[in-house]
Amino acid sequence: MNKEHLMTVLIAPHVTEKTSRMMQNHNQYTFRVRRTATKTEIKRAVELMFEVKVEGVQVSNEPGKQRRFGKTVGRTQDWKKAYVSLAEGQAIDYEARARG
Repeated sequence: MNKEHLMTVLIAPHVTEKTSRMMQNHNQYTFRVRRTATKTEIKRAVELMFEVKVEGVQVSNEPGKQRRFGKTVGRTQDWKKAYVSLAEGQAIDYEARARG
């Protein structure tokens, strides 16, 4: 798998109250990923971009929601979320990666 493809797998970190607790208590991080991404691609992308050891990956397909745009009823896009478990002693610092 080439590095250019792996660099496009992760879209953004997904930070909520629930994911913040998971980071602190279970060393598990959450990312929005491409809908076509596989668990193996996600694991390799996280290891490449953050230089950490990944123990496991769980994915969840999130359906889009119906929204109203004036009189028109529309729908937001479906997306995929990945829960990444890191090895003991590993951590991801989002702020340091953004500056570096």
